[in-house]
Amino acid sequence: MQLKQAMLLVLLCSLHGFGQNLTLKEAIDTGVANYGMVRAKEKYAQAAQQTVQQARRDYLPNLTLSAQQDYGTVNGQNGPLYGFGGLGVASSGLPLPEQNWNAAFGALYLVNVNWEFFSFGRIKQRIEVAKADATRQQKDYDQEVFQHKVRIAGAYLNLLASQRLVISQQKNLDRAQVVLNNAAVRVKNGLLPGVDSTLASAEVSRAKISLNQIKEQVKLQNYELVRLMGVDPTDFVADTTLVARIPKGVLTSESANDSLNPIRKFYQSRIDLSNEQVKLFRKEYWPTFSLFGVFQTRASGFNADYAQDQTSFTKSYWDGIEPTRQNYLLGVGVTWNLTTIMRSSKKVSAQKLITEGFQEEYKAIDTQLKAQEDAANARINYAMNNYREAPRQVQAAQQAYLQRTTLYNNGLTNLVDVTQALYVLNRAETDRDVIYTNVWQALLMKAAATGDFNLFINEF
Repeated sequence: MQLKQAMLLVLLCSLHGFGQNLTLKEAIDTGVANYGMVRAKEKYAQAAQQTVQQARRDYLPNLTLSAQQDYGTVNGQNGPLYGFGGLGVASSGLPLPEQNWNAAFGALYLVNVNWEFFSFGRIKQRIEVAKADATRQQKDYDQEVFQHKVRIAGAYLNLLASQRLVISQQKNLDRAQVVLNNAAVRVKNGLLPGVDSTLASAEVSRAKISLNQIKEQVKLQNYELVRLMGVDPTDFVADTTLVARIPKGVLTSESANDSLNPIRKFYQSRIDLSNEQVKLFRKEYWPTFSLFGVFQTRASGFNADYAQDQTSFTKSYWDGIEPTRQNYLLGVGVTWNLTTIMRSSKKVSAQKLITEGFQEEYKAIDTQLKAQEDAANARINYAMNNYREAPRQVQAAQQAYLQRTTLYNNGLTNLVDVTQALYVLNRAETDRDVIYTNVWQALLMKAAATGDFNLFINEF
């Protein structure tokens, strides 16, 4: 058997140049490591974990340091003022009877602490939402890896089937060429009419066309595998040894636990995230309690008696920025925007509907996977029945072909019967190649439906 497989491999390499041998596990490992969509979702999952850490740190108090040094006048005026948009100027001075342009340096140094220490679990719920989102991103990555493994395995098996068909079509061409050579010799010697040589030549042309069509299919299947692997264009040679045996997985009828399916896990994680968001929106109904504290120190180039003497100020920069007055403030506050209740109630209602939508999507994918598993089990049964019949068909076709060629060489039948036997043998060999690969395709389909890729990959 090993010698036979080696001969097939040599023939395949000779037909396609010097291809690179590739095992299924190598293809899967390379594809998972290189494929852009898989790598992107891995980054999204990592970013979501960082978001969880950021959500935890949101509970820390705000600590603000501020310093400013200014130069300007201090004219004051009685009257109301609202610092709309933060554009007001905080110059503090006496409302003198007329404008003056006395200017000096001043400074303000400030430390501010603000801490929302109690918000009825809002901060904690934000952390839970971040965790749920991180879980969703991770499940999305897991199901993308799983589905990509299935895609690569499917493309690999398609390439394998096509490469085996090349071998069968090459054998068919060789047989047609032998028939043509024999017919040409017999026509030349006057033992057969010239039409036999013409018919044999047409059969050779048909065999060449079929071989070229299969070679084209091999190239397309190879391209698909290269694309899924994320590598530079390379002609791969698939491992043909796996079709020489029956996978153990087709002999068992065990079903995987539905809850372990990566695809189901991903759809469930979307529902979980939406439920956590509903809880967060409900937390917005309640007020927020805060602690705050401020310490500031100020400096000014205007002296304390400037109200009585408008010449009592200095233009010295260092005297103007040296702190001379300090203040502190401590307090506790509560903020409760009552209209938030009306707004958040609609957010809750909307998010509940989104949750229900996610649940319907989960039901749809669950039904689809169950139907797919049932179809996979049926496909396995049919594939195994065909697997047992294929050798019988090939053996019978070979015997018929041998009989027809022997009769033809002895002048006891015509070329049409030989051509028909040649066609039957080629069809039998083609069916065999496809059927052998279909057994593995059926097992892959079951692994995809159950979410247990080990059911397939552990065969290697």
